[in-house]
Amino acid sequence: MIDLSKEDKKIIGSDIKLVEYGWPIGMPVCKPLKNGPYEVRSHISHKKIARVLFCIESDLMILLHAFIKKSQKTPEKDMELARKRRKVLKNG
Repeated sequence: MIDLSKEDKKIIGSDIKLVEYGWPIGMPVCKPLKNGPYEVRSHISHKKIARVLFCIESDLMILLHAFIKKSQKTPEKDMELARKRRKVLKNG
């Protein structure tokens, strides 16, 4: 579990809100990922980058997973977790 400051949480929440109410929206806030979900891209304090992976189902934005990005490429374990959660969502 990552402990985020109140300001960082506010930034991430604001970016999620922007995507939710502005859908469809593109870069720099939102990006589709290859063979998977979309990501909300947030630049938070101390030059950290937060990502929230989500999907759209029946006009709903469903948040699947969030993490602090530590490298250029999205870690496969984070992608797999988001895909697994999306699959559970679809299969009930």
